[in-house]
Amino acid sequence: MRGPHNIWRLIRTGATFERTGAMRVALEGLEAPPRLRLLVRVLAWPFRWLGYRGDPALPPVTRALTALGPAYIKFGQVMSTRPDVVGEELANQLRVLQDKLPPFPMEQARATIAEELGQPVETLFSEFSEPVAAASIAQVHRARIAATGQEVAVKILRPGIERAFRRDIDAFHFAAALIEALLPGTRRLRPTDVVRHFEGVVMGELDLRLEAASASEFAANTAGDEGFQVPEPVWHLSSRRVMTLGWAEGIPLGDVEAIRAAGHDCVALSQRVLQLFLSHALRDGYFHADMHQGNLKVAANGDLIAYDFGIMGHIDEYTRRVYAEILMGFIRRDYRRVAEVHFEAGYVPPDKDVDEFARALRAVGEPIFGMDASQISMARLLAYLFEVTERFGMQTRTELILLQRTMVVVEGVARSLNPNINMWQTARPVVERYIRENVGPKALARDLIRTARVLGRFGPRLPDLAESLLRREAEAEPAPIRHGRLRGGLTFLAGAAIGAAALTLVAAL
Repeated sequence: MRGPHNIWRLIRTGATFERTGAMRVALEGLEAPPRLRLLVRVLAWPFRWLGYRGDPALPPVTRALTALGPAYIKFGQVMSTRPDVVGEELANQLRVLQDKLPPFPMEQARATIAEELGQPVETLFSEFSEPVAAASIAQVHRARIAATGQEVAVKILRPGIERAFRRDIDAFHFAAALIEALLPGTRRLRPTDVVRHFEGVVMGELDLRLEAASASEFAANTAGDEGFQVPEPVWHLSSRRVMTLGWAEGIPLGDVEAIRAAGHDCVALSQRVLQLFLSHALRDGYFHADMHQGNLKVAANGDLIAYDFGIMGHIDEYTRRVYAEILMGFIRRDYRRVAEVHFEAGYVPPDKDVDEFARALRAVGEPIFGMDASQISMARLLAYLFEVTERFGMQTRTELILLQRTMVVVEGVARSLNPNINMWQTARPVVERYIRENVGPKALARDLIRTARVLGRFGPRLPDLAESLLRREAEAEPAPIRHGRLRGGLTFLAGAAIGAAALTLVAAL
């Protein structure tokens, strides 16, 4: 599926952008250099008649993305939160992609529910509305459960969405492979791995049972977070293509005027959005990875309500500590420490100069401090960061792609509420709290106890492991080296056994 036939899909993408007028708008919004704009337009113009026509009632870029399919719509959703990158006008146009796409017919929705849940809509629900929101993958109906009277949201996948996504992702795989072959300098960014990661995330979003599980876990993790709500899933009314959650009543976070009119503090909300995201990422290692305005509401009491849990991010504890130390280094303007953490984590090749890397990071971080966010061009900042990573041979960290992308989205959401928010000042208390609790003597003690428990579980196998190590080393090494390595292996295993016993005893006390 990922062969040269995808060239046609890529050509049609460019042709659709040109035919709908989106090419000019997108290039202007991204502030592309004049020569690049001219080159792209000249190359695309002869093929414009091959592009999709789209809905003429929509703005150009929105028209092109909706015509091209769900994967392109997902990209547009991310860009809708970044007016500092694509411009205010284009960002406003793209916001309709979040939850205002054309719905599919009620007949298909009812048929899907009957097929998935085994009973007709009329039996399961006493009330079932027309679609209240329609996005790239699914649409949502407001309903009331017949048996209990509970008001719920019923999410239903679009018919044929799985096949449409696979078609787009196949084209992305082909494009990534083509880029790596024609532009070897891009291989350090691992575009193929990036697309593969994106594929895993999106295909997981197409199974609503997994989304229901994510909602349940996220609700449990955040139960103690003040000013934050997560609707709980209704399991017996959920399946692969249908999911039922408690209804979330509130003002969409994208409707800033309505939020202000209701008396809510937009500055406080902007800070809470950013701090909650960082808290979930650092404290839990499990975060909502699609936190655009279309997936957030403000309740009457001022609480933030999150929904749509199709894309969730997970990062391990070690990576969380690295990420927190990098953030803390930027906050404290300790660029030497930020550079050292990059080298310690293996993000930068060891043959590079740490002092030179620290100076490059200073050039990235210093413009941020003492300035309002509105004075900083995020587009230029991201461009410079790319230059730095290229110069120092940093490879794309696929495990951090979702975290980095969500950070961009969340900052965009916060700025829509408060254009002058200072990201670093807002993040500081969350990062400092995490550093205090997870980097230092207490964290070391917890790590040692956890290590002791793991070694304790393997205690009965230590003699077999020792014998296996002895046999393998004896067969592989010459005699002088063999004896040294055997002694080293025995010392290690003996130390592990003694350490496990001692630490397990301490843990028990």
